[in-house]
Amino acid sequence: MRKQQLWKPIAASVALTLSATAYAKVSPEEAAKLGNELTCMGGVAAANEAGTIPPFSGKWLGTPPNIEYTPNVGQHPVNPYSDDKPLFQINGKNWEEYKDNLTEGQISLLKRFPDTYRIPVYEGRRDFRYPDEICELAKKNALEAESIDGGMGFKGYMGPIPFPIPNGEYKAMQVLANHNYPYRAFTEVMEVRDLADVNSSGNITWGQTQNNTLNVITLPDQIGKPVGDIMAYSFTGTLLPTRDKGKRSLSVEPMNFTKGQRLAWAYNPGTRRVRQLPEFGFDTPAAGTSGKITIDQDRLMNGSPERYNWEVQGKREIYIPANAYSLHEEAVSYDELLTANHPNPDLMRYELRRVWVLEGTLKETHRHKYGKRVMFLDEDTWHSVMSDYYDTRGELMMHALLNYYYAFDMKAWHAGTSFYHDLNTGGYVAYNLFQDLEKGPILNAGGLKPEMYTPAALRRRAH
Repeated sequence: MRKQQLWKPIAASVALTLSATAYAKVSPEEAAKLGNELTCMGGVAAANEAGTIPPFSGKWLGTPPNIEYTPNVGQHPVNPYSDDKPLFQINGKNWEEYKDNLTEGQISLLKRFPDTYRIPVYEGRRDFRYPDEICELAKKNALEAESIDGGMGFKGYMGPIPFPIPNGEYKAMQVLANHNYPYRAFTEVMEVRDLADVNSSGNITWGQTQNNTLNVITLPDQIGKPVGDIMAYSFTGTLLPTRDKGKRSLSVEPMNFTKGQRLAWAYNPGTRRVRQLPEFGFDTPAAGTSGKITIDQDRLMNGSPERYNWEVQGKREIYIPANAYSLHEEAVSYDELLTANHPNPDLMRYELRRVWVLEGTLKETHRHKYGKRVMFLDEDTWHSVMSDYYDTRGELMMHALLNYYYAFDMKAWHAGTSFYHDLNTGGYVAYNLFQDLEKGPILNAGGLKPEMYTPAALRRRAH
């Protein structure tokens, strides 16, 4: 059998349109703002003029005082703000008072479910910080990191985001790169995670998977080294629905999509064979989601950005999910959380935050389920926390939100449960559920190696 190649060049038609010129770097004067008037990741450290967004305190690194938590074993998050109460609620009757701080998707939900959908707004909290080493490397990236290949790749250092102060011709691609390459767990294991397709009547079709990821760019022995070829390795095994039980896949994620593409292999228990997938990502349905979610909607956007033209639409103050501890606590049950039409608002927490607005418009030469996607990225973390999706006719069709929390295990923000609201049917998909499970994500426990993510290893897992 011919040996399978690890990397393949992407289509020449894409590669030829990209420039090899490098762009970015900020002046020493600009970089000196990091850790001062800007946070070390580039967010504005000061409060907003109205005082409705607090100044960044960064007073906690890792587990806060008086919190009992055992790291690296999958313990559910513990809420350091358990005494907080909502300041006010945005609902179907008063939403117009707050429309300047809402997205089109949020407004659509408030109008569609005026009697039940609410956005509970809490006091803003900006208390957690990144490790000093990561902050120092972020400043080094600000001074030295460069966009290359038309913004599809970059030269820089592994560990932190590459562009804490985006600038220049490829500013939009730099903002997207910050979302795709944040400081995150170097190993993440979910022994089981649940997925729920909740229809408009509240009936649930369940999916269930096993997942693990090895993030090369944040491995302790790789942090601070120049960016390499591979970003991450991932494995997914399907447990539910029953018809798909036993299916498994693995993928290898490149750092630069002009030099390599995402490669994936799948095992099908019906044929008992492992085959390389011709394409993995984009609008391919994600495992266990009843075909409702695409692979590139995990974390709201992932993988190659090549099918869209990207533009930064400035920064806005938006009510976004933040400090989402209550939602993920062990005491939360699926019965309590997964109510009809939308998740239980009592378990949600929103804060007013400054966000980057990044818009991707589908290129005429490419296809995708979504003709436009508008992402809202928290300035403190660069994670996309909400996204509105439009069809190819320009009609709003989905509003998605991702509930992040600061994970004490990794001293950074972790992607928790996300919700994908189908604005046509009134149903939604709850993705990455673990509230009713014995364990949550096991972060930074180690034990994962690249050799566990090969076709041969996938075949061994099946027996």
